[in-house]
Amino acid sequence: MTTVHANGIDLAVESFGDDGAPLVLLVGGPTMLSWPDALCERLAAGGRRVVRYDLRDSGGSTTAPDPLSPAYTLRDLAADAAALADALGGGPAHLAGAGVGGMVAQVAALDRPDAFSALTLIGTRAVAPGPADDDLPDHDQPTMGRLFSRPLPDWADREAVADFAAEGADILGDDPAAARAVAARIWDRTPGTEPPVQMANQMGMVFSRIDCTPRWRERLPEIGIPTLVVHGRGDRFFPVGNGEAIAREIPAARLLVLEKAGTALPETAAEEVAAAMLSLG
Repeated sequence: MTTVHANGIDLAVESFGDDGAPLVLLVGGPTMLSWPDALCERLAAGGRRVVRYDLRDSGGSTTAPDPLSPAYTLRDLAADAAALADALGGGPAHLAGAGVGGMVAQVAALDRPDAFSALTLIGTRAVAPGPADDDLPDHDQPTMGRLFSRPLPDWADREAVADFAAEGADILGDDPAAARAVAARIWDRTPGTEPPVQMANQMGMVFSRIDCTPRWRERLPEIGIPTLVVHGRGDRFFPVGNGEAIAREIPAARLLVLEKAGTALPETAAEEVAAAMLSLG
């Protein structure tokens, strides 16, 4: 891993594959570890240079003293993605975002269409954090009640944080063992054990506090690059109707519903998702 200076900040990146191959840029959600190793490796084996990176205030990227009070907006995060693609070189990139990173990717593709050649959106929605549009399915409320009523862990305790992540994955219908392993890896690479920093890395809480205006859903028909929309049938956080709406509103977008997936992208889906992404060109 290394850092790249882009848009006035340092972004931590990790690369897979040949540096001269076409670029696939994976937006962190919030850390790069939201992207399974198996998917990165499969894309690289398919002849791509794969770069995953940490968003601001996560992992090895520039982190503010209090990441829970961000002084930037969703559009700044989108500008980071475009600037990083420019800095990495090699022409327009295939941009991919999952969850909250998918929101960043949508705005980046709209604001800087010249920077990107293809778009993949995984388990996300076309409106900012907060209440969904009336025609979009909102979070599953019983699940959210269980998820957010739990006491927070001691963020300085690696095992407690890993246990918390595993319990959350179980509530969401995801793989607890995989979530535990990823949480431990995130904890290990987080710069410091201060509770706000650890919470920002583990939970992406910054997204509930950044300015996400103006709306971008109405602009989705402007996206003119090949687009893949991937969604888990069992996603309880952003139910599948959100992905279906995005696929309807982006011209010629392909929808891939993973019948056995929930909120997180499982390692077992890496082959299918990678094949679909590679088919975009």
